[in-house]
Parts: sequence; structure tokens; C-alpha cells
Amino acid sequence: MVYTNMATISAQHPGIASSRNGVRAFISRLVMQTVFDVLEGYGRRALLPDAVISSILGQLNVTVIYEPMQCQKVFSTAAAMPADTMKENCIIVGNTVTRICTVPMPLPARNNMMCNTNVAVIPPQHLTIGGAISTANIIMASWSRQMWQSVFNRAIRMLPSSPIGSNFATASAVISGN
Repeated sequence: MVYTNMATISAQHPGIASSRNGVRAFISRLVMQTVFDVLEGYGRRALLPDAVISSILGQLNVTVIYEPMQCQKVFSTAAAMPADTMKENCIIVGNTVTRICTVPMPLPARNNMMCNTNVAVIPPQHLTIGGAISTANIIMASWSRQMWQSVFNRAIRMLPSSPIGSNFATASAVISGN
């Protein structure tokens, strides 16, 4: 996801958030809810009462780390751009930012810029969601790495059905730590 401080861009492209914190909060809720849904499913299969499942989920702490990209300008193609676009420019196809224009070049005899030769891929730091999960629940705290990998693998399979599921071309989870 991306964000912009320009109200006109947000109005034209409702999929673009209006603040960095808004994007981070949305991604955090999405990831946390997906993990909670998987764990709730495990609890139901174990025939745990709803109150117990709720108590267990309440003992989880999920921290999500994500650096959204800010779009100074948005264009539907890499064609001519206004001359004041020397900052990050997002090129959108449909409702998805597909590339960025890093350094627009002046077009001769016009007050426009051309981006065709300066199109770049979206930097990896804007495509990666990281995080940590901790629990005060004694049972889950003793789960093996394989069990946690199973939880996250299932969560990854659920992401495509999320509100921004089409943005997850690929996903993987790496379990590290204790």
C-alpha cells in the first residue's frame, strides 16, 4: 500500500491512503486479524470454548513492521508529467502501483517531464511486511517452530481473500528467534 499527502490524489484513487500511519495501522490490523483467525480455527478444532479462545488470543502481542511508500504524484502511465514532479511518482495500473518514476527528464520545448527512461521497480522495503508475535500463554509459548510455521503458512494462504488480497503476488513467512 501507498499513501499521499495530496487530497486530490486520494480523491482520484481511493485505494491510496491519506497518511503513513493510516497505512501502517491498516496493514497491522490485517496481519493481526489473519493470524487471530488461524489461531481461532485451531482452538475450534480442539473444541475449546469461545471464552478460552478469546482469553488465549488476548494473551498475544503482534507487532507488524512495514514501511509504506509515499506517492507525491500519481499517473496512470509513464507518459508526460508536469514539470514539478521531481519527487517520488507512482505509476498506477488499475488500482495498483506497479512502478515508480525516479527522475523525470525535461521534454524539449514543453513544460512537461518524461518518465519513460527512468521507470524503476518499487523498492523492496515497501514490499516487505515484517513482524513479531509473542504470547503470555504457557501452552502457545511452548509450541514448536513447526507449529508456528503451520500457523503462518495458513495465514499466508488466507491473505489473498483479504481486502487487499490482490496485492499479495507472493508471500512467505520465516520463523526466527527462540
